[in-house]
Amino acid sequence: MASIPCSMTQEVIRSQFPGLQTDFVFFENAGGSQAPGCVIDAMTDFMKTAYVQTWAPYPASEAATKVFVEAHDFVKVMVNADGVGECALGPSSSVLLSHLATAVGKTLVPGDRIVISSCNHEANINPWVRLESQGIEIVFWDPDPVTTESSVDELKSLLNERTKIVAVPHTSNLLGDTMPLNEIVEAAHSVGAQVCADGVAYASHAAVDVQDSGVDFYVYSCYKVYGPHMAVLFGRTEALEPLEGPNHYFNQLSLAGKFELGCQSYEGCAGLVALKDYLRLLAGDVEFSRDTVVKAFRVAKCLEMPVMTEILGFLNSRDDVRVIGPTEVGPDRHPTISFVHDTKSPEEISDAVCAQGIGVRWGHAYAARLCSAVGVNPDTGVVRASGVHYNTPDEAMRLVSALKAAIDA
Repeated sequence: MASIPCSMTQEVIRSQFPGLQTDFVFFENAGGSQAPGCVIDAMTDFMKTAYVQTWAPYPASEAATKVFVEAHDFVKVMVNADGVGECALGPSSSVLLSHLATAVGKTLVPGDRIVISSCNHEANINPWVRLESQGIEIVFWDPDPVTTESSVDELKSLLNERTKIVAVPHTSNLLGDTMPLNEIVEAAHSVGAQVCADGVAYASHAAVDVQDSGVDFYVYSCYKVYGPHMAVLFGRTEALEPLEGPNHYFNQLSLAGKFELGCQSYEGCAGLVALKDYLRLLAGDVEFSRDTVVKAFRVAKCLEMPVMTEILGFLNSRDDVRVIGPTEVGPDRHPTISFVHDTKSPEEISDAVCAQGIGVRWGHAYAARLCSAVGVNPDTGVVRASGVHYNTPDEAMRLVSALKAAIDA
């Protein structure tokens, strides 16, 4: 990893975020990251000048249409989709996955199999489980209950010629791990199955590359990647073509448009396009390109490492704490850190930390099945502290101090 001036860079970075200009510490970024000023300003400007419907022959509409098209082009660069597929925009990953599962379900017959990772957010589970009512066999791929790791060899044992979909998270929103997506795709494709990956907990920490992984479908939430409340569904061309989306019959010719039911958030599209400017700042680039995305997330990873080191170091030092997920800092470990205490409830610890001006969260975070699979009560869940690149080592130390006080009280 290339050396960068992390301290100087982080000072500049934090100055870009209006929401960071207080003493409050945001360690609930897995629930939604802060947006830089360029994104906020672009959305505001759009609503002042081009807040109209698209595709009409007058200047304001032409401006709105231009933003709408540019937003699609931008997210294709974000996931490296050029030449291999299309990206649909929507209000959330949950909505897009629900539409996708319904569309895929129309192509399945009784006896077909869907394999689902228990490590998923429920958004990539429930829409597929619903297909059981039409005779589809649902099989769960569970992690090791102690290590929380998911064995690809075990996945292979669940695959057969009737398997049509394998639904997995790229990163668990509780574990902070990185699933071996390339291996999963290779295994699924060997039996003719497609892979639907949830990248919501991955995309704020690393550059998504659908060309490298070969994944068939991929989703991420823009509001967890420094943008507006929108989401993206990538589909490989050959995977999208046979599907009938929820949109009107005359909109089915567009591979992306068939999943874009109703109007999009055009002001959100403006915010997405403006995110280019922030990524250029991170990367140190004058022009925006795919290489900008890759470089920007390398910088982000560099800045995340000391934050992870501080938090995991404290949690690993405690005999009365169990980290749920990888315990070691590494390039495939993201700063989404979950834990449980032997006697203090997650709610009790979280409330005490939040009272100190530090945002964390407790509960199952829509990963209730994962909690059950690794021996955690889903009713109480975990304490989750989730950082991103704009969090500082000083903030991590504040969090550790608050956690220690809450646990030892």
